Amino acid sequence: MTEKTNLLGFTLAAMTEWFATLGEKPFRAKQVFRWIHQRGVADFDAMTDLAKSLRAKLHEHAEVRAPEILSEHRSADGTVKWLFDVGVGNGIETVFIPEYDRGTLCVSSQVGCALDCKFCSTGRQGFNRDLGIAEIIGQVSVANRRLEEMAREGLAYRLARKPEDDGVEPEPAGLDRTDERRPVTNVVMMGMGEPLNNFVPVTDAMEIMLDDHAYGLSRRRVTLSTSGVVPGIRKLMERLPVALAVSLHAPNDELRSSIMPINNTYPIETLMDACREYLAVAPRDFITFEYVMLSGVNDSIAHAKQLVKLLSKIPSKVNLIPFNPFGDSGFVRTDMEATRKFQSVLTDAGYIATVRKTRGDDIDAACGQLAGQVVNRMKKKTIKIHREAA
Repeated sequence: MTEKTNLLGFTLAAMTEWFATLGEKPFRAKQVFRWIHQRGVADFDAMTDLAKSLRAKLHEHAEVRAPEILSEHRSADGTVKWLFDVGVGNGIETVFIPEYDRGTLCVSSQVGCALDCKFCSTGRQGFNRDLGIAEIIGQVSVANRRLEEMAREGLAYRLARKPEDDGVEPEPAGLDRTDERRPVTNVVMMGMGEPLNNFVPVTDAMEIMLDDHAYGLSRRRVTLSTSGVVPGIRKLMERLPVALAVSLHAPNDELRSSIMPINNTYPIETLMDACREYLAVAPRDFITFEYVMLSGVNDSIAHAKQLVKLLSKIPSKVNLIPFNPFGDSGFVRTDMEATRKFQSVLTDAGYIATVRKTRGDDIDAACGQLAGQVVNRMKKKTIKIHREAA
């Protein structure tokens, strides 16, 4: 039997070309594209405005196949983490982070990661393979569908109130029935893997996210996070300039190379040059720099002053990230008092500097924790699909 074509892996342009091989007009491709992405429908018989003859062709030649959920975990703070099966014993993790006014999905681009950043548990897994377009956009499709199911079950995917700096964790809330937006309003390519090392599938998947006939997200609502693959940043400028976040984590080459080996290939000054160039096409007027706070490693006042000097010619937002521990990492999280002092150096110099609120750490869904246990779980002979609330 001839293998069926997975339509989830097509941009609209590619789907239009494929439909032409079936002798079908472009508007038919657009119809199916909308059914798949806007309505989340995978059953061709449920696509009621298609001719029966076209449905028969699609049944014969095509399918809509997203990665299968192997497990789902819900945090006490409303964060949801899914483990997806991507075949041959491989698993990827995807995280949904609910906020009062948006829902952010953290999407994986590779099975594992080859960059070996010392503070990230995903790097401990090693690298297996790149994900295809269907496996990347499938995370968005399945998350939307599952979150809508959760809302019908009376479970939350929004926060009940806007978070305040009062030390009180916001309560998750049910679906506001007057809100017609899809659950996923923002996407960050910040899950497992380095997105720019899987350039074509990642940018094609982001094109689908941005397409008004699919998810209709703006470029400001899609963020790609990179560890500093400089040629990829320049390619992204030409192909699909979305919001850019750069994992910096150190203000000088010696320190950054010790915790991020990629710095040996693309040192800081080369990276800063690429960031300055990217601002010319960026949908936001700044670059976000991510900086994980490692006690006694990169968190001194001297480091903060070096960071101020480094970013002096780049409009920047600095996101200070509390380190999320994992076994045998060798690192300790900087305490909040020291983090606030570091932050003050940046804000006093005129930078926007935020401290990321740790979300989902009770289910290992926080930044840097993804895939810490994936290998062990995928090695089990039998994995039952389960949903468990924290």
